[in-house]
Amino acid sequence: MCSAVLTKDALAVFREGFTGTIVLPADPSYDEARRVWNGMHRREPALIARCASASDVSAALRFVRAAGLPVTVRGGGHNVAGTAVADGAVMIDLSLMRQVVVESRDRVAYAHGGCLLSDLDRATTPHGLACPAGVVSHTGLAGLALGGGYGWLARKWGLTCDHLLAAEVVLANGSIVQTRQHPELLWALRGGGGNFGVVTRFTLRLREVGPVHHRVGLYPLKDAVAALAWYRRFAAEQTTDMHVVGALKIAGDHTWVPAGLRGEPVLMLTAVWLGAPEEGPAAVASLFEAAPPAASANRVMSYAELQALGDHGEPHGNRYFTKSRYLAALPADSIDGLVAACADLRSPLSSIDFEYLRGAICDVPDAESAFPGRDAPYICTASAQWLDPADDRENISWARNTMARVAAQPRSGAYVNYLQDEPPGRVREVYGETRYRKLADIKRRYDPDNVFRANQNISPRSDQPEWPYMRQECQP
Repeated sequence: MCSAVLTKDALAVFREGFTGTIVLPADPSYDEARRVWNGMHRREPALIARCASASDVSAALRFVRAAGLPVTVRGGGHNVAGTAVADGAVMIDLSLMRQVVVESRDRVAYAHGGCLLSDLDRATTPHGLACPAGVVSHTGLAGLALGGGYGWLARKWGLTCDHLLAAEVVLANGSIVQTRQHPELLWALRGGGGNFGVVTRFTLRLREVGPVHHRVGLYPLKDAVAALAWYRRFAAEQTTDMHVVGALKIAGDHTWVPAGLRGEPVLMLTAVWLGAPEEGPAAVASLFEAAPPAASANRVMSYAELQALGDHGEPHGNRYFTKSRYLAALPADSIDGLVAACADLRSPLSSIDFEYLRGAICDVPDAESAFPGRDAPYICTASAQWLDPADDRENISWARNTMARVAAQPRSGAYVNYLQDEPPGRVREVYGETRYRKLADIKRRYDPDNVFRANQNISPRSDQPEWPYMRQECQP
């Protein structure tokens, strides 16, 4: 199919109006350009259009439509489902578009569509400002923001999508629009994913963020049930200046970790205090004094340092499979199930992560954005990570079985950015019928042919077939 449409003449016409770089399968840079964060997804696009501007994105979309090829969009390439790349498709690659401009007086940042969170943090931190975002700095801003955006600042200030003030968007027909003239499009971009166009520039509200107090406590697995029972009581009472996350994982080889626990399954509770740093030790005391850890480490750091702490634990090229769900509560049987799943880890790189949400996340009226599930109390995620393709089956099964252990406390919905390997109809279920219908109406206006379907797709038509990009590598 690709050889029939990617003729020399068609490519020559495309190149005439394109200022970026076009990468074809025969080019030496092709393998590197098609690579995404999750090493499970080694797909082969027909062409990679590395765009340098919104005009380049427009040219690429016009070419795609004329050639009749499917299209994917790569911002940071960090989505666990590998939505940035597909066999036989044209990849619109925004990784050359990483400029950030900060207007500190107005507390606004203008960030281009290929930015990573590290690009944004590097620009905003010197001004004592930040936009709430995720917890791994090599995550792409675009995918995170369009799907929601949980992170360290979410309980205090809200989601990344809540800070999206405006956007420049290239639509499926190649036209470039500003959301100030399209308020319904801006509403959809705040949580509706990449369904409506290619965002080439984000206008983001910034918040004042100074140094933060960070403390982590480590518990051997035999003490995890008691520690989590206390965490459950503490979580709902913490102020919005506090954010505590838990992880069941294999302890690393850090100097502060006792030798007897290195390489062993443990519980880690990490508390971040966002108020005055000198108040941090007292603020977290009630968590760690009631449940004394076997080891602890604490220090004051910049927000940018905090954002980069998770980078080493999620390197590019490893194999990842994630299952996640919201929980209405964290009762004893769920705690027992999660601790048992940690004891049953199939890879020393995997983890079970959970945190109490709410705070400013659910202060935003539900109707103000497309993001679903604002009032969810907990999110729990089984993050399988391994190296050898021969181990795919057991690690995928472990992640699925871990979520089955907390099935007694499910809550409707799910975090859109974590969806992968889902049954038909799951996206509609996550958004809920009323929100999904509104999103589908907006989709029909801006992308009636479902050009942007390589995502957690919202179809403009009920008879639109599912494009099975998210399921092909994930079958055990």
